[in-house]
Amino acid sequence: MTNHITWDDFEKVDIRVGQIIEVNDFPEAHKPAYKLKIDFGEEIGVKQSSAQVTSLAKSELLNTQVAAVVNFPPKRIGPFTSEVLTLGFADAQGNWIVVSPIRPVQTGGRLQ
Repeated sequence: MTNHITWDDFEKVDIRVGQIIEVNDFPEAHKPAYKLKIDFGEEIGVKQSSAQVTSLAKSELLNTQVAAVVNFPPKRIGPFTSEVLTLGFADAQGNWIVVSPIRPVQTGGRLQ
């Protein structure tokens, strides 16, 4: 059974949409991953994130809009600091797929 949270708990999580502007290999990661630079617009700016989305080509991710939690503290992953948590789900084969709006939305927009 799922643990319930309050609406106030949910409102504390700041989930925004950003556009991936750079994708680089991350050979130092324990699990296959990419280093992403994501543009969240003027208010938040460009942030970096590590994401285990290597089942997708870097060219498939570049310029894609993704959802990310932007108000977690930064997390060290080896020599890299991840500033936001890029959200995703595992598909039937266990490959990680990013959460992305089905239509383009305003960069930096907050999940409502």
